[in-house]
Amino acid sequence: MQVINPINPYYMKTKLHMASLLIVSCFTLSCTSCSKDDDNTTTTPTGTIDPGNDPNFTIESSNSEVSGTNRKVKVFGIDIYAAPQVEDSKLLHAANIMAQYLDNNEDGTVDNPEVVNKMVENKAFLFLWKTEADFPDSIPSGRLGQDLGNDETIPAWHTNGQTGRFDASLEEVLNIITHAGYAQAYPAVFGENAGTTLANAMDIARGGHFTSIPNPYPENAWYTYDDTTCDYNCQSTEYIYWALTSILGAQTNRLDEIGNEWRLNTRQKVQDTDTAIYALLTDPQYRFPTVLPDGNYRR
Repeated sequence: MQVINPINPYYMKTKLHMASLLIVSCFTLSCTSCSKDDDNTTTTPTGTIDPGNDPNFTIESSNSEVSGTNRKVKVFGIDIYAAPQVEDSKLLHAANIMAQYLDNNEDGTVDNPEVVNKMVENKAFLFLWKTEADFPDSIPSGRLGQDLGNDETIPAWHTNGQTGRFDASLEEVLNIITHAGYAQAYPAVFGENAGTTLANAMDIARGGHFTSIPNPYPENAWYTYDDTTCDYNCQSTEYIYWALTSILGAQTNRLDEIGNEWRLNTRQKVQDTDTAIYALLTDPQYRFPTVLPDGNYRR
């Protein structure tokens, strides 16, 4: 569960992970493919709310709903908050990615109402930050959330041949959807605890059932994530991310970068090797996305 930021490579996610052990409302934990590179895009001045120019989403004041934020966008009833120094373009990009994951055929109606209803019920939210100082002093009560870094949100990745700096919004947005949505709507199937259909498939992918990171993983494992801050439940969330985005084509050019964690970087590899997760994520009753979001919802 690694996030690279200018201050401390592990602090933010580890801090949130420890909080999740103590209280029910917590940020979901995840690994990311991020960057410390500076971004020169302009941002809205602190305290100023610009509605933006997106045809589908309007930026509005967050009214201190989450400390450290000044504005938000709502996507099918789900809040996406931003700290003051987060760029409007990054906030709106995250909104478009979420909308495309939830309404993949882009007809204006969510594909799986049960999932979205659970997200709304759990007051699911995404939180965009620029620096460590942006993180809330306290986690909002009764809410499930996920963080996403401004500098790891890379809209251009979708138009530059899916090479270079990976757009981490594809991961973090999906993580809150599966954690606060699918895991809650189908607990016996997509629950993140041992014994669910998802967890049983993951145990095969990891070469066995492990409550702590094995060193090394069995030779026959193809899912070998080794971040010790990511517990079994977290591993389940990451497993869906790796499998689904590989099926959708996001990982095709990234095997050299991700092979130490996930070896099945294409749809064909998942279908041929991880038959359990492929069957689960392509089962039409669960209405997972079939097209990779590109950040251009209904455009």
